[in-house]
Amino acid sequence: MLFKNHYGVDLGSSSVKVYSVFRNKTYIEKNMVAYRKQRILAIGNEAYEMFEKAPADISVNSPMAFGMIANLELQEIVLYSMMRKIDHTSGLGADMYFAVPLDMTAIEKRAYYHLVNGHWLRKNRVFMVESPIADAIAMNVDLEKEEGSMIVNIGAQSTEFSIITSGKIIISRKIPIGGRQMNESICSEIRKKYNLQVGTRTAKRLKLVMGRLNDQKKEARKVVGIDSVSGLPREEVVSASVVNEGIINCINQIAAEMKTFLERTPPQIAYNIAKEGIYLTGGSTRLPYIDNYLAGYTGFAFNLSDLYETSAVRGLEKIIRDRDLRKWAQPVKQKKL
Repeated sequence: MLFKNHYGVDLGSSSVKVYSVFRNKTYIEKNMVAYRKQRILAIGNEAYEMFEKAPADISVNSPMAFGMIANLELQEIVLYSMMRKIDHTSGLGADMYFAVPLDMTAIEKRAYYHLVNGHWLRKNRVFMVESPIADAIAMNVDLEKEEGSMIVNIGAQSTEFSIITSGKIIISRKIPIGGRQMNESICSEIRKKYNLQVGTRTAKRLKLVMGRLNDQKKEARKVVGIDSVSGLPREEVVSASVVNEGIINCINQIAAEMKTFLERTPPQIAYNIAKEGIYLTGGSTRLPYIDNYLAGYTGFAFNLSDLYETSAVRGLEKIIRDRDLRKWAQPVKQKKL
């Protein structure tokens, strides 16, 4: 550990989180690339500033889709750019710990290996930690107990339910609903109510400012969008009720899937989960009262983490620093893939 760099990496659809042991700090940057044909124009936060503003011939998107690497080359560019900002000598001969989705295929594992053993990042050892395990460690959940615990992560593009018992994930389910779908739902509600087209960045700002779920506080904000009829820019005052309607459409789907998931859980484990409460984390859990809303829908109590989108990388930090926890990290070698 004294002679080799160690990094914990959580590749999210919205942002990349990297923990550096040497710096003892977690770095967060938007997981986006702006490019025209084969030329990279902007990476990370700079690319996000161009999102939904760039001309038609410039593409701005994330290399990740629903928690999986969709474009290996672009993802390597994003990670390499971020590693260079952390340390100019990083990315060569380091131990890289990744928080990864469950049940990955050999091809998907190979993508993570080549991500840090490709064009720019080389000679790195790769360790993989299942994301629900990393989340649980970050929230100080006892993974070894037989009674079982439930972890729910509501991310940018997906929501994952997992039950851990005796050190193993015995049941898991992922649904393609997250913060981005909430933003799109808000856009849809504004279009129906006001005949106004707004971008998902505007919808996200409205969600963070006025999204309250259980709170009936009356608020409104001015936004600028494109009139659906005339095609011209127009200013409109959007009420909190319209924003919350868009959010609730997605939250209700998540809650319904969660309730079905709990109904299929073995009774003895469900009983302990009811006593202990469901552990809730992920970037989209920043919505005020989301834990109370889900509790009212499912009938289960919730333990809301204050780590939000950094829970997985915080779990990786603990694993790197504590040798007893490294048993949860599985080494990956190219010859075995």
